[in-house]
Amino acid sequence: MSNKENQKSKIKNQKSVYPFVSSVIVFILSLSYAAAVFAMEGEGSGGSDWQSWLWKIVNFAILLFILLKFLTKPMKDFFKQRTELIEKSLSEAREAKELAQKALKEVEEKLTLKDQEIERIIESAKQSGQAEHDSLIEQGKEMSEKIRAQARTNIEMELKNAKASLRAEASGLALKLAEKRLREKLTEEEQLRLLEESIKRLEG
Repeated sequence: MSNKENQKSKIKNQKSVYPFVSSVIVFILSLSYAAAVFAMEGEGSGGSDWQSWLWKIVNFAILLFILLKFLTKPMKDFFKQRTELIEKSLSEAREAKELAQKALKEVEEKLTLKDQEIERIIESAKQSGQAEHDSLIEQGKEMSEKIRAQARTNIEMELKNAKASLRAEASGLALKLAEKRLREKLTEEEQLRLLEESIKRLEG
């Protein structure tokens, strides 16, 4: 509620109190008047009892009429306004409480959403880290397979070259051994003839 509304409410409350105060003043004046009349009657000695009682009844009736005339409506208005003011205050208090509860609920919902968002971020980071870890492992496996395949290829080539070298060396040794055996078996003339035939083949 704004300051302007508070000032209006205070002015309204002051206006509602004025009739009540006026009625109280009238009531006090009426009592004073009745007391004065009774005092005057007590001081006089010439009146009879029934006249005294009659005046008392008349004064009481006048006093009662004045009270009913001036106090009933202001009292009703006063209590009505007070009741309305109390009800308005209670209504405003309820509205303020509802607004506070609504604001608190909104804050709690926002905090819940933030917590859920944080959990999603953490889970996403975990999944991303796991995916990267799995990718590195897969790359390592592929590299290992490539190295093994290259090693097998190199070994096979080296074995093949070694076998070829061994074959060539074995062939050379066998040829030399055969040549030596032939030389041992052939005569000098036969060796010269084979040499001449070999030269002719090369020339031809």
